[in-house]
Amino acid sequence: MNAPRETASVRLELLPHSEYVGVNRDDPLRFYFWPVLGKMYKRRIELCLAECTGGPRVLEVGFGSGVTFLNLSRMYEEIHGLDLNASVEQVAGLFEAKHIQTHLQNGSVLSMPFEDDFFDTVLLISILEHLKPAEQVKAFREIRRVLRPGGQVIYGVPIERAFMVFMFRLLGCKIREHHFSTENDVLDAAASVLEKKRVIRMKSTPSIFGDVYEVGHFIKNQNVE
Repeated sequence: MNAPRETASVRLELLPHSEYVGVNRDDPLRFYFWPVLGKMYKRRIELCLAECTGGPRVLEVGFGSGVTFLNLSRMYEEIHGLDLNASVEQVAGLFEAKHIQTHLQNGSVLSMPFEDDFFDTVLLISILEHLKPAEQVKAFREIRRVLRPGGQVIYGVPIERAFMVFMFRLLGCKIREHHFSTENDVLDAAASVLEKKRVIRMKSTPSIFGDVYEVGHFIKNQNVE
């Protein structure tokens, strides 16, 4: 695939590390504050945020500790979140103290507790690779259902490279125990349900290791089933 390279102009706004709450040991929050790896972790989110067009309502699936919420609060009137394991009360309380109102729930992208045609944007950053390939189309059908006509879904997924597998191994993680779908599995499922606007690829740091992350931007077109 000859996807365009990164062009993000958004800078991720983060709270001090010590202020984040509701984080379990699987949350990658600590990586954002590391020297080299932190730059890559932040850049993948910045690429996703740069694709978001703003509007009344955004849903982030897999919001975790809420690292996107400062940025999203400047772009959307309402921030909604869905996460399998995050502490809804703790994360919502933190941002309420920062005068950012959120609407957070626990739940799965495969069966979302939202009405049809509700969101302007659905955002999923490093979430879809954790689904099995057979679940991808079901997830995108649910995403399409909750998007308003003309609404957008922005997702980011890692690209399987030897460098990425090596980096995860350094962090003590066997990638195949957590990632079940490749970037191509996700792309094919998205394209079968939604209209593709563009796909962007992010290079590693250093760049000699090639592309390591892919951002997809798809639109809900009423003519695409």
